[in-house]
Amino acid sequence: MRPRFNFMWFWALVAMVIIGYSMMGGSDARPVEGDWNMVDELVERGLVERIEVKDKEQASIYLRSDAVDTLAANDERFANVPKSGAQVVYNTGGDVQYFAERIAQAEAKAAEQNPNVEEVVVKYSRSEKGWGSYLIEFLPWIFIIVVWIFIMRSMARNAGGGAGGGGIMNVGKARAQMSDKNNKDRVTFQDVAGLEEAKVEIMEIVDFLRKADRYKALGAKIPKGALLAGPPGTGKTLLAKAVAGEANVPFLSISGSDFVEMFVGVGASRVRDLFEQAKKVAPCIVFIDEIDAIGRARGKNSGFSGNDERENTLNQLLTEMDGFQTNAGVIVLAATNRVDILDKALMRAGRFDRQIEVGLPDVKERQAIFDVHLRKIKLAPNLDREFLAKQTPGFAGADIANVCNEAALIAARNGKDCVSQEEFLAAIDRIVGGLERRNMPMTPAERRSTAIHEAGHATVMWRLEHCDPVLKITIIPRGRSLGATWYLPEERVNHNVEHFMHKLAGLVAGRVAEQRLMGVTSTGALNDLERTTKTAYAMVAYYGMSPKVGNVSFYDAAGQRDMFTKPFSERTAELIDDEVRRIVDEAVALATEIIERDRENISRLADLLIAKETIFGEDIESILGKSAQTRDEEPTTEVAEEVAETAEAAEE
Repeated sequence: MRPRFNFMWFWALVAMVIIGYSMMGGSDARPVEGDWNMVDELVERGLVERIEVKDKEQASIYLRSDAVDTLAANDERFANVPKSGAQVVYNTGGDVQYFAERIAQAEAKAAEQNPNVEEVVVKYSRSEKGWGSYLIEFLPWIFIIVVWIFIMRSMARNAGGGAGGGGIMNVGKARAQMSDKNNKDRVTFQDVAGLEEAKVEIMEIVDFLRKADRYKALGAKIPKGALLAGPPGTGKTLLAKAVAGEANVPFLSISGSDFVEMFVGVGASRVRDLFEQAKKVAPCIVFIDEIDAIGRARGKNSGFSGNDERENTLNQLLTEMDGFQTNAGVIVLAATNRVDILDKALMRAGRFDRQIEVGLPDVKERQAIFDVHLRKIKLAPNLDREFLAKQTPGFAGADIANVCNEAALIAARNGKDCVSQEEFLAAIDRIVGGLERRNMPMTPAERRSTAIHEAGHATVMWRLEHCDPVLKITIIPRGRSLGATWYLPEERVNHNVEHFMHKLAGLVAGRVAEQRLMGVTSTGALNDLERTTKTAYAMVAYYGMSPKVGNVSFYDAAGQRDMFTKPFSERTAELIDDEVRRIVDEAVALATEIIERDRENISRLADLLIAKETIFGEDIESILGKSAQTRDEEPTTEVAEEVAETAEAAEE
């Protein structure tokens, strides 16, 4: 496509021509600007042939041809006067009578000196303006108008296909995208994998729109709004589109940030325009994505004041959703992943009557999501999709889509004809751990320390029943980590003290293995210690798992507590610190007991890691035997028994 011509170059060229002509255009010969003394002198000497006075002000003095040459030779002022035309110009000041008297006096003096001198002819005329004169006068205004039109058209093009065509005159119009109910490419619930519970709850809204008369006959009111809340990438926007597709009604979608503008009052104007558009096509669905952009709690956020534009927009939204005006047949769906910061007035019944939780998918839902995203990918015939679903705990729908695409890219990069399970595992590793850094410089001692560290993690987690099953160990650097122990987290919703203690022992096992087997304390355990400390503090301060602190929780679920104010005294803070240290010390003791018992096995695992760089569960089982998660009976130790007794005492 040929590039579009930019008119700015045209106007720049016109300006350059005008400036150049003014600076270099025309000849050097120009009339002399005279005064009364010069005029009197020229007339007295008999050098003037005629004088023309225009509009009673501008006097043009024409000299005799022989006088021009004489003056040019003897007087520097007349060196560059033109040969033809007026040689002297003079402004009479508008007093024509005085001008005529002065000329008559000068002629009289000239006659006294030379009686044969010719009389000076004086002509008076008035100029008539033609269309060219008017054009010159109005040319600057024409230029300004043309430039203004050009700027307005450019702003309209840059504004893009918003309502009303964009542009400064339509800045208050809502830029909502409308999906017609007759659209053949509309999304339905068949296109949304997983989210079964959310679909069941939101199907009621679809039923309201389909069978509104049935509910109205019983006196029921259609819900005015529903809020889809959940982590990013879980499919909130896709679910809203599916509601519109299933209900077979128009669907207006807009982002919360589209209401925010630099001009005062634009946000509220766009809210009004959005609901006006919705009323014209009702029954319909209005979907506001990322509503937290305008729905923040008023008066509790920095930068929010009474005159804040976002607050005015929120007030208008509250009025439109449940004010004096009726929005019959308009259902508002909104999505956010920050429910805790939304204004309470926005969340009350009558505005968003329902809050639908769109959470992370479980293993069955992840398998269904994989089935959707693998439709267009050429797969190996023996690909186990259930295995892939188990390998991606905590992944949202967007993460699974990214895994599928990354696996296809890896297979294409390696020149393969289809995408196999190996590429999917490599894609998961890359997304979770980062890009491999095989060229990272490491000394043999550092590689040995990393291998011992990861082998310590794997051994303790292999021996403890409530640790997550270990899948593989690697000492290939990825991202900021020098190595990793990959395990499969159990999707457990309820944890007890023993579960936490086993997990803590698995986290500190890497540091303990380095200290016991190599006698070093390195920085590689930073992430492990951070997670250990957070978990221990959560056990004591949130879950009430400390006998000394008691069954109290200082967790702020609403997120409204002042960050500078602690909900407990200094004595309680010291007690929490002591209990956290006790729990961590017990976890270290449990990990130390297992590592001392399996010193030789850990060294063998480290040697195998250095040789292969990555080992899997089968290799670990060949050295350590069956894992505690797969054995019927777990060999308990004195420390483990003590931890179990502590857990029972806390639960009692």
